[in-house]
Formats: sequence, C-alpha cells, structure tokens
Amino acid sequence: MRPPAELTVLIEPRPLQRFLAAAIGQYKALTPLEPRPCFAVLLGRIDGGTAHIQDLDFGGNARASDPSAVEEFAASIVPKFGAAYENPVRGYWLDSRDLLRISRRADDLALDILGSIHMHPDWHRIGPPPAESMPLSEQPTSMDEYVFGSTLWPVNVICYLERLGESLCYSLRAWGQPGDPPGGCPALPLRIRTDLPSTIPEHQEVTVP
Repeated sequence: MRPPAELTVLIEPRPLQRFLAAAIGQYKALTPLEPRPCFAVLLGRIDGGTAHIQDLDFGGNARASDPSAVEEFAASIVPKFGAAYENPVRGYWLDSRDLLRISRRADDLALDILGSIHMHPDWHRIGPPPAESMPLSEQPTSMDEYVFGSTLWPVNVICYLERLGESLCYSLRAWGQPGDPPGGCPALPLRIRTDLPSTIPEHQEVTVP
C-alpha cells in the first residue's frame, strides 16, 4: 500500500479511548525498573489524502520470548541504541501470531493495517537516574524511527503520558516513514473526529464579559 505524499490522519474516538484506557493502566503499573510498554495496531482505510483510523487491536510482546526477537535485540538493538534495551521489558516486538490474527480480523472488517500507536511515558521522571538525561515526549526516538522504517506502515502515532501535579495528561503526534536517506520522520497532520452536540443552535451568539 503506497500512501499519498501528503497524508492527514483522522482517528475515531472509540479506538483512541480504548488505547488510552490500556495505556493509563500500563502507566500506573510502571516502576523504576519496569518501563511497561503499550502498543496497538491501527486499522482503517486510506481515502484520498486521509488515513481514517476506525479500529485498533492489541497484541502480545514477544520481546523476551521469541528467539528471533531475543537475537535481534542482542545483536542489533542494544549495540546500536544502548544498554537500556537490555531490559527485557523495554522495547516492543509484536508477536507474529497476533499480527496474523489482527490481519485476518482486518480482512473480516474490510479494513487495512495502517500502522501503530504506542505510549511514551515520562520515563525521565519515573525511571532510574540515567533516564533523566533522555526525556521522552510525543517525538519519535531513534529506536522508534528504526521500528517505523522496519514495518513500512504509513502511520505511526505516539501517545505521550505525563503526570502534572495530580493530573495525568496526554498528547498525540502522528509520524510518517523515515526519509531516505535518513532524515527523521515527517510529522503528519492529526485530527480526532468529534460530533457536535445536537443542542447547539445553528447560529449562537457568544457574549464576552
């Protein structure tokens, strides 16, 4: 599937709410030694210049159990991206069996696999001291760019979760494929669909005090 040169990402509220519920659960379970991931596959259709995300599905992390994933992390990921990825919980390798299941479900729904969404927590606040110098955000890390380039999916969304006082806040950014030659991932316009309440009059005056 070759996406248009300019792509806008449109997400339906329901899949976003499902992902946020799962991500918040994982966030609350974080410990300084366990940066628990949250990852889902985005399902939808590309219509013209819009990637319409209509559903998503979760899969297991084969990072520490699949021999291919273990070998890949030991041979390529850790030497290239640092010792932090020796932690078997850090990084995500979608279980191939789940990817097959998701692909079949997408076919049943007449949808395509468009990409992925994953969580970045404010690990620089929660994690061990070395994490303080590598703050996360909704921007892709070099590891993210490597994964995005490997999957070749046209849409990659990062959800950044951070605690501000007593509140838990999130922000979203969508990213395309890394450039060739590598030059970072292009940011994609991101929209979340919403319905206007039916009670709003067609013409409503707003009074500013």
